[in-house]
Formats: sequence, C-alpha cells, structure tokens
Amino acid sequence: MASVPGARDPRTMTRHRTGLILTLLIGLGAVAAGTPDATAAPPTPSASPVVTALDRSAHPLRTVEPGGDTDDLRPLDRMIGGATVVGLGEATHSSHDFFALKDRVFRHLVEKKGFRTFALEGAWSTGLRLDDYVLYGKGDPQRIMREEFQRDYLWWNNTDYLRLVEWMRAYNVRHPGDPVRFMGDDIGWAGPELYDSITAQVARIHPELSTRLAELYRGLRPTVPAGTYIQQYLDKPYAERQEMAERTGRALELLKRQAPGKDRAAYDWAVQNAAVVDQVARQYDFDFDRPAQIAAAMRYRDETMAANVVWWQRHTGTKVLLSAHDAHIGYVPSDPVNYPKMQGAFLRDTLGNGYLNVGLTFDRGSFNATGPDDAIHRWTLGPAGPGSNERTLDQVRFTDYLIDLRTVGSPARAWLDTARPTRSIGTAYPEDPGSIALARSYDVLVHLHRVTAARLRDR
Repeated sequence: MASVPGARDPRTMTRHRTGLILTLLIGLGAVAAGTPDATAAPPTPSASPVVTALDRSAHPLRTVEPGGDTDDLRPLDRMIGGATVVGLGEATHSSHDFFALKDRVFRHLVEKKGFRTFALEGAWSTGLRLDDYVLYGKGDPQRIMREEFQRDYLWWNNTDYLRLVEWMRAYNVRHPGDPVRFMGDDIGWAGPELYDSITAQVARIHPELSTRLAELYRGLRPTVPAGTYIQQYLDKPYAERQEMAERTGRALELLKRQAPGKDRAAYDWAVQNAAVVDQVARQYDFDFDRPAQIAAAMRYRDETMAANVVWWQRHTGTKVLLSAHDAHIGYVPSDPVNYPKMQGAFLRDTLGNGYLNVGLTFDRGSFNATGPDDAIHRWTLGPAGPGSNERTLDQVRFTDYLIDLRTVGSPARAWLDTARPTRSIGTAYPEDPGSIALARSYDVLVHLHRVTAARLRDR
C-alpha cells in the first residue's frame, strides 16, 4: 500500500513512535539507485486472449510530455464524458513521467473540456498560496514550493510541477476573464496565511469576537517552517493534541453561528478555512499508538480530502483535475485494514457519475523515495514480475496507452476484476506490494512502459 504525505501513513507513524525500520523487499526486481536493472526483459510471449482483448480497447499515447498535438488524448475526452471531477493517479510519488502526463492532460482538458482547476494532494493553505500566484502573479512560485513542500510533501517540489504552475500563470495572463485555478485538498498542515485570513474576516465583520477567536487559536498559528511544524505537532502528547482539536472545533462553531453579512462568498470562504484548520487538528487527534486509531485517521484523511474537493468544485463552479496517488483516487483499497475507505470512493458516493478516475501503471523504471535510513534514494525497478497486473499490461502492442476499463470485453473483463500484485509505491520504499483488481479500482487506466525519476528541486 502506498505511503502518503505527512506523518499520517501507518508505516511512517510506526517508525516515528517505535523506531522500527521497514526492511521487507518487494519481489518486483528492486535494485539500488545507479545500478543496472537486475532482471532482463523476458522473451515476448504469444498474445494471450486477455492481451488480445486489451489490444482491441487500447488507445496509444504519443507522449507524456506537454506541448504539441493532443489528438491522442481525444479518446480520454469521450471516457470523461460529463464528469466534473477527474482523479488522475500515479503509481509512484516521484516519477517524472507521471507528473509530466498530468501537466499534459490538464492543459488538454483546459483547452478541450473546460476544466479550470488543478487539485493536488497537498495542503489546502499551500493551494491557496499557489492559487494567488496563478491568478494574480502574487509571490514567487519557486519560493512558495520550497516553503510549502517540505517533509513528506517534498516530492511535489519538482521541476515538472513548477513548469505546470508557470504555464497556469501564463494562461491566466492571456485569459484574465476565464482563469485556471490551483487548489490543495490535504490536511497535513494549515499555514499561517490561513489563520490570518480567518482572523481578518472576523475583525471586519464581527470585531467583538476577535479576542475570543485569538484565545481559541492560541499556540496553533505556525511560526516555524512547514516540516518542522508537522513534526512538532506529532511530538506533542496525545492529550495536548486532543485539547487543540477541541479548541479548533469551538472556533469553527463560533464562525458558523454568525450572520454572514453582505458578502456571503467571503463568509463561506472564512468558514471553509476555519473548517480546514479544524480538519488539520482532528487529523492529529488520533492515538497513533493504537492500530485501530491509525486506520481511523487514514479514513478521516481520505474522507476530508474528498469533502474539500467537492466544496471547491461547488463553490468555484469549475471542473477539477485531481492529482493524487493511485490509491487515493481509486475505489477499493488494497490494504483495507490500514486504509478502510479511499478518497475516490467518497467522491463517487457524493458525485456519482460526476466523478471519474484514471489509474496509472508502469512496467519498469525509476522513482525517488525515502529508504529504511529515512534518506532520499533513487530506486530502479526491472520488468514487472510474473503474476502481476503490469506483466500482462506491458504485453499490449502499444508502448504507452490508455484504456477504458468499463468497456473492455471478455476474457479480459474477468481478468480485470481479479486482484493481483500491482505496484503502488508511496513516499517510502521498500514496502510490501498490494493486490489490486484494476476494473474495481479504476474507470480508466494509463499504462506506461518505462518511467524515470522526477527531478527534485533544491537538492
């Protein structure tokens, strides 16, 4: 199962609390960074009936890189249909090809399908800072990314996302009346700007409540960098974290009880920002020494991320491309003990056919992830192992392709409904592989033959 940003991953929190080090290697040809693949590609087998059926439904991709003709993405337009939120996954948290493809797909959907928001598995307050940049040119995107994408979010501080953000700003300069937006849906931390916006709104509309609000938010507004703040929060005793969450809840209820005033939109944003502050506190209001509480924290995180996406979509009226790990945009968890229900399932519950997801898989290549020593390494995987989903997917005649899993015929239909080992790599590696039934987890699938590690910035 993929590890996730922040210290909310079961493995990360176990390491944090007990000092245990993950040592299990997965059986998919992992080798150390900088060394050749340990497994040679097997001879190409004769096409099986399953591969033949997949061939009939597959649409080739010209490239993952943004720019140029996008006719090869037209089949994706038909698959998306009228969905207002599209989840686009990634099988690793740090491969260039996944990030570049998201950039390419978003640009295409902006031009051809009217999408206007790029949503990232990053903090809500981070998204607001980047949104200010793409809308108004406020701030320096490189500085924002350096300050916001720390600790387990550091994977987003890469050259691909910087290119995307700069493209979004350039688009808005050309289209000031119809801008694109940037949002973060996650709850790993709430930056100081979020607290400042809430207190400023209260001071304008209900100044008599300012002192009370300041007392409820006492000690919560960050005064240290994001990564340090997250770690310090985790280090607090459980009782203290409970008390902080109790105060943020009271602050939220205080705002909800007030009349919205003449500017209803400003009031709604202030309440949502206060809701996110409360979400962050409640994300840490779990006893991470108890396995059942860790699972509850995982469920809460995915449910809350979905709620934030829905709030944004409904209040901005924009179509949203949601970027997250395959696990989070999917429907069925591969590790239901630790991850009871995923963001994609919550989105489907709320939006129905208004939500569609696209999973990503790969056969071989490299990615960045922290190792057992907690340092960042570049890992390289050889061809997918026997019995895995990727081994069969890579036998399709196209090097890279997309396929609508909902319309694939027999006998591939039954094959797609069967769970089998599938690479789902998060922030830490090595980790145990999970088993995924592709058609039960995703609506659409993009398979890439080879990926390369992303280029992280400021390293």
